Amino acid sequence: MLLNKSSKSPETSSSLPILIYEHGEHFKRINEDSLMHAPEFVIKPRSHTVWEKQCVRLHCTVSGWPDPRVVWYKNNVAIDPIGNAGKYKLESRYSVHSLEINRCDFDDTAQYHVSAMNSKGEQSAYASVVVKRFKGEIDESLPSPRHGPVSEYGINFQTHIVDKFGVSFGREGETMSLGCTVIIYPTLHLYKPEVQWYRDDVLLSPSKWNHMHWSGDRATLTLTHLNKEDEGLYTLRVTTKSGYETYSAYVFVKDADAEVERAPGAPLDVRCLDANKDYIIVTWKQPAVDGGDSILGYFVDRCEVGTTHWIQCNDTPVKFARFPVTGLVEGRSYLFRVRAINKSGMSRPSRVSEPVAAMDPSDRARTSAPWTGQIIVTEEEPAEGVVPGRPLELQVTEATKNYVVLSWNPPGEKGLEGVMYYVEKCVSGTDSWQRVNTEIPVKSPRFALFDLAEGKSYSFRVRCCNSAGVGEPSDPTEAITVGDKLDIPSAPSKVVPTRNTDTSVVVSWVASSEAKELVGYYIEGSIEGSNVWEPCNNKPVKATRFICHGLMTGEKYMFRVRAVNAAGLSQFSPESEAVEVKAAIASPAPPYGITVLECVCDSMVLAWKQPSFIGGADITGYFVDYREVTDGVPGKWHEANIKAISDRAYRVSDLKENRKYQFQVRAANMAGVGIPSLPSNTFLCEEWTIAVPGPPHDLQVREVRNDSLVLLWKPPVYQGRDPVNGFYIDIKEADAPEEVWRGVNNKATEKTFIKVNLKEGERFVFRVRAQNKAGVGECSDVTEPVPALTKPGTKEIVVDVNDDGIISLNYEFCDLTPDSKFVWSKNYEEITDSSRLTIETKGNKSKAIFNTLEEEDIGIYSCLVTHTDGASSSYNLSEEELKRLLEVSHDHKFPIIPLKSELAVELLEKGKVRFWLQADKISANGKVDYIFNEKAVSQGEKYKMNFDKNTGVIEMIMESLTPADEGTFTFQLQDGKATNQSSLVLIGDVFKALQKESEFQKKEWVRKQGPHFIEYLGYEVTPECCVILKCKVGNVKKETSAHWYKDGREIKSDEHLGFTEGVLKLEIAQISKKDAGVYEVVLKDDRGKDTSTLNLTDQGFKDLMNEVFSFIANSSTALKITSTDQGIRLYTFVSYYNDLLQVTWHYKDSAIAFSDRIKSGVVGEQLWLQITEPTEKDMGKYAIEFNDGKGGLRRTVELSGQGETIIISIFESSLLATLIVCLGRARVAGGLPDVVTIQEGKALNLTCNISGDPVPEVTWLKNDREITSDDHCILKFASGKFASFIITGVNTSDSGKYSILVKNKYGTESGDFTVSVFIPDEAGGKKNKSGPNLVVNMYK
Repeated sequence: MLLNKSSKSPETSSSLPILIYEHGEHFKRINEDSLMHAPEFVIKPRSHTVWEKQCVRLHCTVSGWPDPRVVWYKNNVAIDPIGNAGKYKLESRYSVHSLEINRCDFDDTAQYHVSAMNSKGEQSAYASVVVKRFKGEIDESLPSPRHGPVSEYGINFQTHIVDKFGVSFGREGETMSLGCTVIIYPTLHLYKPEVQWYRDDVLLSPSKWNHMHWSGDRATLTLTHLNKEDEGLYTLRVTTKSGYETYSAYVFVKDADAEVERAPGAPLDVRCLDANKDYIIVTWKQPAVDGGDSILGYFVDRCEVGTTHWIQCNDTPVKFARFPVTGLVEGRSYLFRVRAINKSGMSRPSRVSEPVAAMDPSDRARTSAPWTGQIIVTEEEPAEGVVPGRPLELQVTEATKNYVVLSWNPPGEKGLEGVMYYVEKCVSGTDSWQRVNTEIPVKSPRFALFDLAEGKSYSFRVRCCNSAGVGEPSDPTEAITVGDKLDIPSAPSKVVPTRNTDTSVVVSWVASSEAKELVGYYIEGSIEGSNVWEPCNNKPVKATRFICHGLMTGEKYMFRVRAVNAAGLSQFSPESEAVEVKAAIASPAPPYGITVLECVCDSMVLAWKQPSFIGGADITGYFVDYREVTDGVPGKWHEANIKAISDRAYRVSDLKENRKYQFQVRAANMAGVGIPSLPSNTFLCEEWTIAVPGPPHDLQVREVRNDSLVLLWKPPVYQGRDPVNGFYIDIKEADAPEEVWRGVNNKATEKTFIKVNLKEGERFVFRVRAQNKAGVGECSDVTEPVPALTKPGTKEIVVDVNDDGIISLNYEFCDLTPDSKFVWSKNYEEITDSSRLTIETKGNKSKAIFNTLEEEDIGIYSCLVTHTDGASSSYNLSEEELKRLLEVSHDHKFPIIPLKSELAVELLEKGKVRFWLQADKISANGKVDYIFNEKAVSQGEKYKMNFDKNTGVIEMIMESLTPADEGTFTFQLQDGKATNQSSLVLIGDVFKALQKESEFQKKEWVRKQGPHFIEYLGYEVTPECCVILKCKVGNVKKETSAHWYKDGREIKSDEHLGFTEGVLKLEIAQISKKDAGVYEVVLKDDRGKDTSTLNLTDQGFKDLMNEVFSFIANSSTALKITSTDQGIRLYTFVSYYNDLLQVTWHYKDSAIAFSDRIKSGVVGEQLWLQITEPTEKDMGKYAIEFNDGKGGLRRTVELSGQGETIIISIFESSLLATLIVCLGRARVAGGLPDVVTIQEGKALNLTCNISGDPVPEVTWLKNDREITSDDHCILKFASGKFASFIITGVNTSDSGKYSILVKNKYGTESGDFTVSVFIPDEAGGKKNKSGPNLVVNMYK
């Protein structure tokens, strides 16, 4: 690297070239000039050797900017395709250029070259063509000229683009993907074609906005963030060695929703032009949408690359779509965006521009030399102390009412030090020059002046300056008047719309007569009569023809156009005539499948199939031509009919017998007559004499579904010897061989239609044969293959009965074409008679209304939609369906209001009676009449009516029922003409029961106003066998009292009376027969009282005791065996014993008969069975059974080995056993009196002797329940011998059975006595109240 500047330091010397290199590379990336390059051949033409009379195509791909101009040469002479018409064909599309030489001859052998030239240079490529000739005569069967791709290395690639993207619509900010499947044959592994995407014929490159992907068989372009700049015609080009294929479709991008209502759309296509050190000109395109108000102007924002801070560049909006941005920092890069504003608010910002650097263009030029591996920068030493000369060629390059742009060339001297510039202005007519940039001179030879007075004229001049001083001024410019020099274009004219497709219209217009620097045109469309205009494009188009997509089929649209340039938008053109949106009409394709249906000596009946494409309009008729064929040579065609025929069958007359003929058919519609069909097979004109019928014809397929279809046909023209009496239908899979034809029907059908069941997903073909008495005739032509699939969106005929009972068949089809019609048929014959049916069609719905449905209307009704892919459906009106529909019609004529529930009755609080029903559906106009015994009743004291029309609930409430209310209640409903009624009969026992329940409920309500029972009196038995009487009460307060009664006598409150948590309880600790009776609880306070009664007598007491017995039984221990001095004792303990408990002892499952040797008894809680002097016969199974009124409970024990041991021990050691038992066993000495009778109030004192070693434990029992010592009953046990029982003052509650129980480890013994307390008055005065106390001493 060379640097001719010795004054620089070494560090500076080494870093400057690097900076210059980086600077240059940076500006190559961001400068538009760097995109320009000389032409380059990406693919060069190849040499070819071909046979004479073949064609050859040379093609190449050329890149370059600007687009190169391509010229083809033959032996260095430019090829003129016009001067050699038909010989040469030149094509240029998307940078691919081709030369096709048709029917090569020997003179075409030459060297060909192609030259590509643009402003940056020229390139050429060469190829040779050698034409060979056969040695013999020229063979006429040589391959004809080929217009397809040319083979390469023996491989001929065939490219097909399928699964294509269509016209697409997006919105700003969205993501859109466009894709196509590409099939290349033959398929080569890892072969990748060249895939390129273009927008408006401009090649797209991958960027943050455009992502491109090739998956091996699919090309995809993803637009990551749509903006209006992305709108345009997108083209996919797939290039192979053998040629290329393209596909194009338009993408429309609508404005995003405005952030402010009625704000304009965002500007688009922001670009930066004329970049200099301290200013850049920003340009943009105006949006198509102004929000309904004129755009007042635009604001330009800038953002330094690497930051996110946007700065507004202009304080006031500019209307000109171009603005010079000043105040930039030299060397820094910037992004720009633009916003539009109207009186409603600000638009969204545009897409940001590409980055651009503030730098002098000359600096770029100095670093733009060809790359040689190093950068050589040469600078002359500045001429120090030299004042620069005058600037040269000063001129006004741009002038608007907002600013003026000046440009000039630096002074001619070289090597001047640091030249900068001062700009001066002068108002015309004066000689006063005023410096514009007084503070800072500008570095660039460009300058933008603002704040000039609009309408005034100015002259300008420039001075150079450096450190040596300020030079002389340049020559002044001519006077310039401040104002817009670019006018808004004039309006386009003569807008003509033309039908294109079902959703698009081609709009063309005459260009604006006055339009400088035209940017393009905006087109708007409006549905006729709506006066609402919508933009058809959001990006200006430069052509004067545009296809407007996304229109509504069948609507009529008007269009208008306006032009746009940097100065603004023109006025709208005059509105076009309205055009209906539907497919353009073309002549139909040729018919096909010509066959002969009948032949006589001088005529033939022909049939043919409808064209596959009818041209977008109904076929109006057919024309038949015929020609005679003599010895295989066809003659001249003759017209068989001059007037078009509508049927697809026709008799051609005036033929000659035994002559051969060929036929052709042409179809016609309103667009004209189509091209003729291919000539038919050659047919001999001779009279048919066969006995069987000819072939049926005109087979049609309708109502194709997953599992069925309907096949229609026409009878044969030739009947045979006898009339046709039936048809047979054959079916087979489309790909199956001829041998597998099978019959659909075993019995001939007389109808000319049949429904065939199919297997889903398979493809089938059909044929029909006719029969007469002579036999079955020839088969018809085979149908086209039909897949058994229901098409998406398929709907069926729906039968409807309206509110007036009118019955109709309804069919809807959504994908109508503008020419589609609904055709209704009965039994597949078109309905033309309107006496039975009235047809109504509106939009995509058609309705067949029965005038009067009767038996003669029975049949199959079908509807076919023309100009579709066979949309059809049918409805079978059978005899049963006719009856059903007539019933439904009657119900609709005389409708009934449906009821969810019939009239019912229920009781409410206070015993109120509610009659109610609920209607399933009733309107706000519904009415109700309330009837009792055929007389209307109304709102009043006795009856309260309510009708909730939202829920349909109707009710009538009565306070109570009296005998006069016995009878029939009826609710009569009316809603328009719909009626209904419901009745409820309340008589006899039903009425009495309801009345009684009502009175009870009323009393219940009154009862619950005061303290009352929530749960009435009942009982509960605890595990300890205590009985608790309890009830639950409510609505009590502090003053509420509760009183217990038994058999009418109040129970004292201190006897276990509880009242907690709303529950009243009375505990009976040891229940016995004396506790039987009627218990009653009374609640009362100042609000009232309530009573609850529990009957514990007879069965009630028995049930209670059974529950007690059940607890006792469950508490029993396992049955055990022990020895006594007399023998063996079997025993069990219970937690509590009651005298009323019934137990049964069993031996070997039989009840034991007790005797002196076998006894049973109870001691305390022990139940025992004593066997005295047991023997081996006593061994076996013993059981004790507790009876609880239900199933009882049984405890068992086996007296076997254990019992034998006990027996042996008794007999063999009786003496020892007797001694031990006698000496130590606990005993009650002496006998206790059986009964003690004593007067109330006296004292009772009983004493007895106790013996046993160890000292026994003494327990006193009352009614088999243990008692303890207290002040009233004193129990003593002194010296281990004397047990005393003292009652200080007896009363009636002391009456009962008493026992003393003594127990030690050798045994247990008890003594029983009964105490009976009497009152003197009850004894008739015979007893003396002051009689002595009773003292009983029991000693042994």
